[in-house]
Amino acid sequence: MTGQLVELKQEFEWLNEINAQSLQSALKNLDTAYKNFFRTKEGFPRYKSKRDNFQSYQCPQHVKLDFEKARLYLPKFKEGIKIILRREFTGTIKTVTISRTPTNKYFASILVDDHKPLPDKLPIKEETAVGIDVGIKTFATLSDGRKIENLKFSDKSLHRLKWMQRKFKRKKKGSNRRKRWQRKIAKVHERISNQRSDYLHKVSDAITKQYNTVCIEDLKIKNMVKNKHLARSISDAGWGMFGTYLKYKCEWRGKNLIEIGTFEPSSKTCSVCGGKNADLQLSDREWECTQCGAKLDRDLNAAINIKEFALNKTGWAVTEEDTELADTGLGVEVSSAFQMGCS
Repeated sequence: MTGQLVELKQEFEWLNEINAQSLQSALKNLDTAYKNFFRTKEGFPRYKSKRDNFQSYQCPQHVKLDFEKARLYLPKFKEGIKIILRREFTGTIKTVTISRTPTNKYFASILVDDHKPLPDKLPIKEETAVGIDVGIKTFATLSDGRKIENLKFSDKSLHRLKWMQRKFKRKKKGSNRRKRWQRKIAKVHERISNQRSDYLHKVSDAITKQYNTVCIEDLKIKNMVKNKHLARSISDAGWGMFGTYLKYKCEWRGKNLIEIGTFEPSSKTCSVCGGKNADLQLSDREWECTQCGAKLDRDLNAAINIKEFALNKTGWAVTEEDTELADTGLGVEVSSAFQMGCS
């Protein structure tokens, strides 16, 4: 595919305005997309358009960054581009991705190799492990009994969004007024996305700082959003993004992240005696075990089971040292972190 690049440049002169490395990177991404499609039979590559709301391209080589002048030097930009630096770093620049958002903002995401190895994983112990059950009414329930509120960011702007979208549809296609209203709607969506991302960062940061082992479910969110009654609420909660944040932050800090299977009966299993309630419905937020009589909170019970299933999956066994639970003060620290950072 890359061998056709010379012929394409002769046919389309505008391709000469872009550096060859970026074009090769785009062809490589296209090749990867087709390979993934033929392997999984899902997600056929979509044709790109210069009119798409989100645009991006990669520069894998010949990129320089001047911290003093706050300028980014890319191929075809000899004078450099003035930027706002978020932070300084040391290391080798591998790839720079330039992207434009629907609100017409430009960002440069820089991939850097700092040549530092990841820290070794901390030992798995029951007292420093936590199980997390995510939900809609409550965003997350921890196995130690704490509940994290679901702020439902899109609900706060839903009424305004509906009104703006009605106004947008009345505008003539291709008109400047329609473009202005499209940008206004994009700004509201961007604010919601930023609020959600900020909240999830704070929650995941607090959890990975306080616990050495995090246990979660491997949820098939693509299948779950097919339910038209819950699709918007599931998407707004950001479970997939939350899982991604937990994974890479655990890697950074040398913490353990254990995932259990999607079909593990974490909600239907009694965390006290191990009995199963096959008739449990989604609307049942509390239930009583018919075998031992324990009254269980659905979310808390699931979080405790997720922790137990995950620890059993790793072959972890209780020792005499582990049975003597030390007073680590984790509960107070986590609560204050959630209260200060997430509320």
